[in-house]
Amino acid sequence: MGWMRAGDYEVALDDGGKVICRNGAGRLLKSVPPKIADEPAVIGLRQLTEWLERHERECLTTVERWMIRSLPVPAGVLAEVWQDPAWQAALRDLVVTAEGAVGGQVAGYLRDADAERGIGLVDLDGDTVRVRAEQIRIPHPVLLDDLDELREFAVELGARQQVQQLFREVWRREPSRDPEAVVVDDYEGGSFKQLRFLAGRATSLGYRVRGGHAVCPVLENGATAEARVWLGDYDGYEQTETGPLGWTTSHGKSLKLGQVGPVAWSEGMRMAAALYAGRDIEEEQAA
Repeated sequence: MGWMRAGDYEVALDDGGKVICRNGAGRLLKSVPPKIADEPAVIGLRQLTEWLERHERECLTTVERWMIRSLPVPAGVLAEVWQDPAWQAALRDLVVTAEGAVGGQVAGYLRDADAERGIGLVDLDGDTVRVRAEQIRIPHPVLLDDLDELREFAVELGARQQVQQLFREVWRREPSRDPEAVVVDDYEGGSFKQLRFLAGRATSLGYRVRGGHAVCPVLENGATAEARVWLGDYDGYEQTETGPLGWTTSHGKSLKLGQVGPVAWSEGMRMAAALYAGRDIEEEQAA
């Protein structure tokens, strides 16, 4: 971006999205002088920076939602958004499956998307290929076979995923779990001095808080399952503990563990573990 006049100075955005300033002699200053803080050019650039930050977060959130739900993304849409650096950063290096391609389904690390040339991938043999596909999917890591090998290969390629996929924590339901049970108590009993601390942790981690529960909805095989961890629904300044983890349908009907899909199971356990990790360790040691 070029320099813009702001009083006796000029301002611009650097490559990192920070507002920078230079004086009339062209010398770059360490910071923007307070006396030009209200100049339209400075205000406009700062507003643009805030918008770009929001846009980057929205791109990451959207791509993560596509992954958690394994939603199909039309190849044409992918080619359009790829032109945007924020979208490209969120999508680059994710393991995807290109569906409807000649020869069937092709899997690889996403490196490019072009309306004319097709989808660019580094396939699982390490070859750079281009495929013409109808759509792509970003599989949840719990659905990926040979996840450890994919992680090792990603390190060899120097892949850097902005959206956690390969290195996202995953949980698989052990055969020893009772399929008729309706709750998991692995992360029950994490003590918090005040309910508002636990509710705030849930919100900061991106989960909804509703009816005294932290809620994580997952769309899987066309149906929504909600993972729920009890937080408490009393005064926010009272002490509380993390409750059991359970799953329900979108209508609130409890699901048996044997009815919970692999993605809903993994994301529910991930939420419960993350909430439990913020517990008051001092309280536990004192007890």
